[in-house]
Amino acid sequence: MSKHKLRVFLDTNVIFSGLYSPEGAPGIILGHFVKASISVIVSQQVLEEVVRTVKEKLPEALPALRKLLVNTPPEVVTDPKLQYIERWAMKLNPGDAAILSAALSAQPDYFITGNRHFIDNQDIAEEAELRIVTPAQFLEARRKEGDIELLNGENRSL
Repeated sequence: MSKHKLRVFLDTNVIFSGLYSPEGAPGIILGHFVKASISVIVSQQVLEEVVRTVKEKLPEALPALRKLLVNTPPEVVTDPKLQYIERWAMKLNPGDAAILSAALSAQPDYFITGNRHFIDNQDIAEEAELRIVTPAQFLEARRKEGDIELLNGENRSL
């Protein structure tokens, strides 16, 4: 019986944190993406933010980021049109509204972020009908579901 491979939309901070600290929850998630246990989705904006942030704050991780993007490219969704961003702009700053809109358009199983604007405001998750979780919450939810593939094995393949 084949299981549905989870599709997760990753925010910039999750990818950056995974590169910075491979042993933490974001790093474990990236490791599972590399091992094809999960499918990762990002928006063009997230991809650009990750590259810019790694160049500025963690240039020693550029080879790992390059390897990740070349060997295991994520699904990249186009940035949303302004009309979709405006729906969320009253509740979030424009950059976060754009990322939420992109996540919605991708229809992932989870939107994984460390951004407190999303995590602390469950009204956004309910209105968006989107499971918005931190990396640690995602791993815990998968553990409770008995997703052995997400818990066993090496943490990292980058």
